[in-house]
Amino acid sequence: MITWLDPQDPFPPVDRALGPASDAPGLLAASRDLTPQRLLLAYRQGIFPWYSEGQPVLWWSTDPRMVLTPSALKVSATFRKTLRRVLRDPDWEIRVDDNFVAVMRACAMTRRDGQLGTWITDEIIAAYTALHRLGLAHSVEAWYQGERVGGLYGVALGRMFYGESMFAHRTDASKIALAALCGFLDSHGVTMIDCQQETDHLASLGAAPIPRSTFIAHVRAAAGAGAIEPWRFDKRELARWTGPNGHADAPGAA
Repeated sequence: MITWLDPQDPFPPVDRALGPASDAPGLLAASRDLTPQRLLLAYRQGIFPWYSEGQPVLWWSTDPRMVLTPSALKVSATFRKTLRRVLRDPDWEIRVDDNFVAVMRACAMTRRDGQLGTWITDEIIAAYTALHRLGLAHSVEAWYQGERVGGLYGVALGRMFYGESMFAHRTDASKIALAALCGFLDSHGVTMIDCQQETDHLASLGAAPIPRSTFIAHVRAAAGAGAIEPWRFDKRELARWTGPNGHADAPGAA
């Protein structure tokens, strides 16, 4: 049985999450509250919220945990050509935190295979927007000819980034934003992006599952490290992926 959390209750140990034989592997607890404070406690312990409209807030800690090492982003030869075009074309931009709420709403409206509706409810948007105002949640946005055509958002604690969702209204636009983010994070010593749950799409980008214990040990060290300041970058971060083996000779090279 999962734990019900009242507002002042701590999270239970993550090893009490439901196991692989259950109908909901990784489910740890439920609550009514979804405050910025609760979210920060969760992320620092390797826990994340995921639920649908009409449900209580459901808190998860999956085992194994899907993660992406920024330097290990998979860049195919075709995508490498795309990134070269993006770097040359002034119509393409990468903007950071241009409109965090708009990115969340675009992610919420994106249809995904095997999902009915969205878990990005108004309550989720309000909670993560509060983190954004605190400088702890960010959006990375791909723009083409003055229009936001793709992007992603996530939570940044210390040298740890927790990816939440992506959207694309133009081919490869979300991947372009991810490549820029990976370049930026790698250059700032971030060695792990939390991807939460295992999917074929994430695996195609280079993400891989690791034991929850390994993940949480990393989070304890990385989330407590000094925060990245300032949180600003542009499309020049893409240059590291455009060399003959998917990397530039030097990070950020034009």
